[in-house]
Amino acid sequence: MAVNLATIESVTKVYGTRALLDGVSLGVSEGDRIGVVGRNGDGKTTLIRMLAKLEEPDTGRITHSGGLQLAVLTQHDSLDPKATIRHEVIADRADHEWLGDARIRDIIQGLFGGLDLPGFLDGLDTVIGPLSGGERRRIALAKLLLGEPDLVVLDEPTNHLDVEGIAWLAQHLQNRRSALVCVTHDRWFLDQVCTRMWDVQRGEVREYEGGYSDYVFARAERSRIEATEEQKRQNLARKELAWLRRGAPARTSKPRYRIEAANALIADVPEPRDKSELMKFANARLGRTVFELENVGVTAGPKELLHGLTWNLGPGDRLGLLGVNGAGKTSLLRAMQAAYASQGDVQPASGVIKVGKTVRLAYLSQEIAELDPATRVLQAVEQVRGRVDLGKGREMSAGQLCEQFGFGKDKQWTPVGDLSGGERRRLQLLRLLMDEPNVLFLDEPTNDLDIETLNQLEDLLDGWPGSMIVISHDRFFIERTTDTVYALLGDKRLRMLPNGVDEYLARRAAMAAAAATAVAVPAAGSSGAADAAPAKSSGDARAAKKELAKLERQIAKLEQQETKLHEQLAEHAADFSKVAELDAQLRKVQGEKEELELSWLELADS
Repeated sequence: MAVNLATIESVTKVYGTRALLDGVSLGVSEGDRIGVVGRNGDGKTTLIRMLAKLEEPDTGRITHSGGLQLAVLTQHDSLDPKATIRHEVIADRADHEWLGDARIRDIIQGLFGGLDLPGFLDGLDTVIGPLSGGERRRIALAKLLLGEPDLVVLDEPTNHLDVEGIAWLAQHLQNRRSALVCVTHDRWFLDQVCTRMWDVQRGEVREYEGGYSDYVFARAERSRIEATEEQKRQNLARKELAWLRRGAPARTSKPRYRIEAANALIADVPEPRDKSELMKFANARLGRTVFELENVGVTAGPKELLHGLTWNLGPGDRLGLLGVNGAGKTSLLRAMQAAYASQGDVQPASGVIKVGKTVRLAYLSQEIAELDPATRVLQAVEQVRGRVDLGKGREMSAGQLCEQFGFGKDKQWTPVGDLSGGERRRLQLLRLLMDEPNVLFLDEPTNDLDIETLNQLEDLLDGWPGSMIVISHDRFFIERTTDTVYALLGDKRLRMLPNGVDEYLARRAAMAAAAATAVAVPAAGSSGAADAAPAKSSGDARAAKKELAKLERQIAKLEQQETKLHEQLAEHAADFSKVAELDAQLRKVQGEKEELELSWLELADS
C-alpha cells in the first residue's frame, strides 16, 4: 500500500473578497504523478505553495509525513547571485569528480544542451548574477533534480526549455522514483508524465485519473452528464476531444470505460479545420504571392544563420518552425517582416525577399508591447477596430472577441496596468487579430497562457483564413494549429519534416549521438608536418565507451570504500593502532581512485 506523503484537509484561501480555494481536501501518495491545470488566477500556484508549506491556508491544515524530503521549483529562485553555476549545482566539485557520475552528466546535458554549457560564457564557472530569468530557472531546476527528494513540486518547469529539453525532462521524470506535483500549460508534457490531474476552478479542485488526454475525455463526459457548463465551454471541450481522438489516437495513456461515451459525444463533430475551404478563402484574400525568398542569407551580427535559402510561404500555408535557441527562427521572421514593412526596400544580408501586394502581416513577437496602463482592456481593443471579419461570414465585435479571449464583461473595464503577464499576452494577440491580418507570424504565442485560453486561441485559429508561421516549444500547439513542420538544425538550411516534431527530435538525437562518438582529428600542420591522425573506427569508439563505463564503476566502488573508511575512522578515533591501520587503507584507496580518475580523463579526451 502506497504511503501518504502530504495531505490537504479542508483548506480555504481568500484574497480580498474572492475565495481562491474553498474547503479543498486532497492527498499525495508515493508514486503519484499529478498535473495541476486551471485558468490563470484560479489558484494553481497558491495550491502547490500551500502543499509545500510555503504559504499558510486561512483555514484547514497541511500535513507532511514524518521525515518527508521535499524539493520545490517556484517561479522565483533563491540562487545566490554572487555564486557560480558550479557552486550552486554541483557544490564546487572538480570536473573529474562530477564527470564520473553518469546521473549528473545526464542532467547537465539534458538541461543545458552540452557538458560545456553552450550559451554560458564561462561554462560552469559563470557567475549567476547577470544571467537572465530563463537561464537562472534552468540552473534552479538542475540543482533540484540532482537531489533525491520523496516529493518534487514544480511550477511551470517547461518554461524556457526548447522542444528537446522538454522531451528530456519528461523522460527523466518518468524514470524518477519521486512523487510529483506539477503545474504546467504544456499539454504534451502532462500526457507524458502525469497519471492524475487536479483541475482548479472556481474555488474547487476536481480530481481525474490519467494524463491530459484522459482528463479531456472525462471532463467532456462530465459536462455532458451534469449539463452544468455553458454551451461554449461544452463546444470547446467537444472540439478538442475530436482532435485528440481523430488527430492522434495513440495519445491517451488509459483508454478505459469512458472512450465509448467520448466517441459518442463527438460523433457529429466535424474536423477542426476544413482545409480546402480555408485554402480557397486564403487564395481570394492573398492572391498567388505571399512571401518568396530567393537565395536568402540571414545573419545575427557576424554570425551567418541561414545561407542560400530559396523558399516560399504560399496562401493558406500553416507552418510550424522548430530549432534550437540561436538557430535563426526569430531572425528569419524579422527579416521577412522588415521586407514587408519597407515594401521591399529593406532586404536581408544576401538574396531577395518578395512580398505580395495584398499581404497584411501581423507579427506577435516575444516582447509585450507597452500600452498606456490607464487604458481599459476594451478601449485598447477598440483603438484598433470595433468589429472584425473572421471569414466565412463570421463577424465579431470587440467585446465579443474579448470574451472569447477570457476577458469577461467586468474584466473588459480593468486598466491595462492591473493585468497579469498572461493577460497582457492575450490582449496583445487580441489587438493583432482585430486588425484583420491575412498573414500571421506567431513567435512563442503560448507564453504565459493557461490551457483554457490556449484551447480558445486554437479554436479561433481553426477558422482563420490566411497564411501562418508559428514558432513554439509547445509541441501540442504546433501539432494542433499547423499542417507542415519545418526545422533549422544548425546547418544554415531550412528543412521540411514530413513526420513533424517526432522527426525533429529523432534528427537532433542522431546529431547528438554522432557528435558524442566523433573523435577530433588534429588539423594538418604546415608543409612537411605529419598527417593528421585518423578518426577512430566505430568499433574503437564503442570499445572506448565500454572502458569508460568500466572505469566509472570502479571509481564508484572506491568512493564507497572511501566513505566506509571515513566512518570507521570516526568510530575508532580513540584506538590509535586501529586508526593507523585504517588510515593506511584509506591512503591506498585514494591513490587507486586518483589513478583511475586520471585514466578516465585521458580516455575521455583521446
